[in-house]
Amino acid sequence: MEPFYNERRFSYIAGEAEQGMAVGQFLKERGYSRHALILLKQTEGGILCNGREVYLSQPLRKGDRMDLFLKEEVPEEIEPVELPFGIVYEDDDLMVVDKPADMPVHPSMKNHDNTLANAAAWYGRTKGDSFVYRCVNRLDRDTTGLLILAKHILSATGLYGQMRAREIRRTYLAIVKGMIREEGTIDLPVGRKEDSAIERMIDLEHGERAVTHYRPVRHGKDWTLIECRLETGRTHQIRVHMSSFGHPLIGDFLYGSREEQMPRQALHSWKLSFVHPIMGRPMEFVSPLPPDMQKYIGDRS
Repeated sequence: MEPFYNERRFSYIAGEAEQGMAVGQFLKERGYSRHALILLKQTEGGILCNGREVYLSQPLRKGDRMDLFLKEEVPEEIEPVELPFGIVYEDDDLMVVDKPADMPVHPSMKNHDNTLANAAAWYGRTKGDSFVYRCVNRLDRDTTGLLILAKHILSATGLYGQMRAREIRRTYLAIVKGMIREEGTIDLPVGRKEDSAIERMIDLEHGERAVTHYRPVRHGKDWTLIECRLETGRTHQIRVHMSSFGHPLIGDFLYGSREEQMPRQALHSWKLSFVHPIMGRPMEFVSPLPPDMQKYIGDRS
């Protein structure tokens, strides 16, 4: 089978401030990682200055035109499988998708062909627009809502940088047990629970700092719909924090609130805000509350 490639071209003009700057430094300042530079150097026509191939050490002059050709081979280990998922936004650099429940984000030994990666691979192949699968913000298998997929190494580098700098704002909606009347912040470290590969816990001694801001949105007799904004992105952060606060998520069997009417944790990635890694403009997306969470609230209002 012929390999699939993802290709993207970029052009830049060196300004007065770049006079004498090395090509490699010029590209690093525009978000090209070390790995991206290696990929460019290995690609025929990957780095052109005024139409000619150049070394990264070559100095630039004002007005020089840089043309970059990113060509990434798409690995075949992710099997394309036709699975439903929502596409909220797409361009040549990224996708914002709406993940359904019961869909892991990445393949694993027990989840080989039922993941978002499989679904994205199928979508790309059918469009003739395959790309290396890079999921920027992750969600648990049964958490629904918004995720960002970077479509090439340059957009991935920019988005991962925003994640590290906590510049991607992630807001969730959750239904928790009991009544919460006031907004607040939980600032408690989260760590792995001993003897468990999955479960997390509040760990004041060894855990990593985790900060969740929450506010009530709607109340029922024995539940509250809350909005949660994350400063950090620890595994199971909202689930662990709300359980430690005495308000576990409805349906979260792992942290103390099993319910037949909600067979998964009632958690939804509702809003994402970030800066487009290539175009530099602010982006914001919202995903409506999914039907199962709407039904739970509706049946108990």
